[in-house]
Amino acid sequence: MRLIAALFATLLALPAAALDRTTPFDSIDGGELRLGDWAGQPVLVVNTASRCGFTPQYDGLQALYDRYRDRGLVVLAVPSDDFRQELSSEAEVKEFCEVNFGLDIPMTTITHVRGPEAHPFYASLAAETGFTPAWNFNKVLVAPDGRVAGTWGSMTRPLSGAITRQIETLLAE
Repeated sequence: MRLIAALFATLLALPAAALDRTTPFDSIDGGELRLGDWAGQPVLVVNTASRCGFTPQYDGLQALYDRYRDRGLVVLAVPSDDFRQELSSEAEVKEFCEVNFGLDIPMTTITHVRGPEAHPFYASLAAETGFTPAWNFNKVLVAPDGRVAGTWGSMTRPLSGAITRQIETLLAE
């Protein structure tokens, strides 16, 4: 019994898995993007792809950003070819998004979001919450304090009530 109690006490003393907000993403515009740079602000992180049936959600991501950016929301697009629906280069992705959607949201370079090569943010997300993108346009809302405030799959549109209510709650805190 003492052994079980000691083991339990040891497990309680271990730090909880933390969402990686320090490892940078490479920016599609050059330089680096760190979630930690937006500490104190909600950040919606979305794995995207240019040749996907959900690609029109870029319009909703931009509209969401336009609606809430002055209040502190950041929307981060993470292009990924993990589902084999991304263009072949960052230059093509950037041009596609600017020409077809007029995007000015922050965007990373083409990044792995699942599996052994997943970016540390996504690896820590999977470890902390069990959430791994199942397809393109999965959404993760990171609260201003760094905790995961919500996750949504591809079918949930950026301007859905589920997402906007959670963002409104975080912005009111």
